[in-house]
Amino acid sequence: MFDFLKRGQPPEVKASATGPVISYQSSGRVAWSPRDTVSLTRAGFLGNPVGFRAVRLIAEAAAAMPVVLQDAERRYDTHPVLDLVRRPNGAQGRAEWFEAVYAQLLLSGNAYLEAVPGGRLPAELHVLRSDRMSLVPGADGWPVAYDYTVGGRSLRFDMTGDFQPICHIKSFHPQDDHYGLSPMQAAAVALDVHGAASRWSKALLDNAARPSGAIVYKGVDGQGQLSPDQYDRLVTEIEANHQGARNAGRPMLLEGGLDWKPMGFSPSDMEFQKTKEAAAREIAIAFGVPPMILGIPGDATYANYQEANRAFYRLTVLPLATKVTAAVGHWLSSFAGEVVDLRPDLDQVPALAAERDQQWARVGAADFLTDAEKRVLLGLPRVPDA
Repeated sequence: MFDFLKRGQPPEVKASATGPVISYQSSGRVAWSPRDTVSLTRAGFLGNPVGFRAVRLIAEAAAAMPVVLQDAERRYDTHPVLDLVRRPNGAQGRAEWFEAVYAQLLLSGNAYLEAVPGGRLPAELHVLRSDRMSLVPGADGWPVAYDYTVGGRSLRFDMTGDFQPICHIKSFHPQDDHYGLSPMQAAAVALDVHGAASRWSKALLDNAARPSGAIVYKGVDGQGQLSPDQYDRLVTEIEANHQGARNAGRPMLLEGGLDWKPMGFSPSDMEFQKTKEAAAREIAIAFGVPPMILGIPGDATYANYQEANRAFYRLTVLPLATKVTAAVGHWLSSFAGEVVDLRPDLDQVPALAAERDQQWARVGAADFLTDAEKRVLLGLPRVPDA
């Protein structure tokens, strides 16, 4: 009777109820990123020392963290997934590959990993540029393909088959269903202020480190107007003898009723240095880097550099490394046919050594816990290796 009632009903499909709504908005079309990643990277990373150092500091620190592979029963010393992670491709090792992943995620909010087919596990893993990748959503709102475009030529990665060639890691974005929000976008205003302050400083130095002004002509009797020849001669003399850094400090000789009237604020009047330091501090905060580590003065949040470095690892590097390694481990588990967990090895991070020692001592002294429970609390498999 039960089978008879069930017969003819469509099979149950587990999917989000909001998927068709998202699909209706952009089904079959490329969902473009809302911000220009190339421009943000050029202004905030290639052209800004604070953004450059913040990205490099996080990416290098996270990539240098050792990783371990384990399942519910044991921690592996040798495993095909570990071998693939140690040497993802012929041009990159583990640290270089992970550094590229973290840098792409920080610069654009998205990281795209490509798996090259080769037997049971991928033959190679590559990091693709985020600014060249576009997501194509399907009827249910999930990506059915990714388009990689270079110089007008496009290559499509199909995501509907058994082999998933792309792993898309993204940061949280409250207003985008398909792309992540990068710290570079959150710090865009501070980057503009910092860049404008640097350009203003350069222009001021080119102008002999003096604010702009006007030459007022009063004439012999207090009234008058320069003739065209006098005006051209005055402009030529100013351009030749009183502009540029090489003419800094050269006195100006004014004759015939000419007077100099400053127009503009001096660096001290504008609190120029404080404005630039405040913008640099906002950039560092957006990336989660303590300003003290970047050498930005005026930060008294942490008592010393060691405390700031420990907070940097605990609040920024560790969450990012845990998120990325978990996503990579889950992706590679689908190829390996077994569930494995890839995670950072916290016991080998010098900045977290004091905290780990305290945790080991606290858990080890808990007599009411079994050995298996203690191992779980310390992030180890339940059953020790033979």
